[in-house]
Amino acid sequence: MEKIIKDTIYAAGIDIGIYTRDFENEFISLTDIARYKSDEPAAVIQNWMRNRDVIEFLGLWEKLHNPDFKPLEFEEFRKQAGANAFTMSPKKWIEVTTKRQ
Repeated sequence: MEKIIKDTIYAAGIDIGIYTRDFENEFISLTDIARYKSDEPAAVIQNWMRNRDVIEFLGLWEKLHNPDFKPLEFEEFRKQAGANAFTMSPKKWIEVTTKRQ
């Protein structure tokens, strides 16, 4: 399903997109926020996703909002998060923790 931009907010000199599918559950663009810190927002997000607290937050959010979430796969990420060798990306997170339909 294509994301629909419902609105844009302006903060600290940047435009941040707000997206919705049903006009009740809104999501902000992390990529837009990461652009504030770097010209390479994907690298900012990948570094952010290495943090144990972020992984635990993502796991909780998925448990509450995603019926296709795979908690056992999440537990493996949670154990590894924060280690120097741990890497994560949004694509990897989605591929491993979401059931294929």
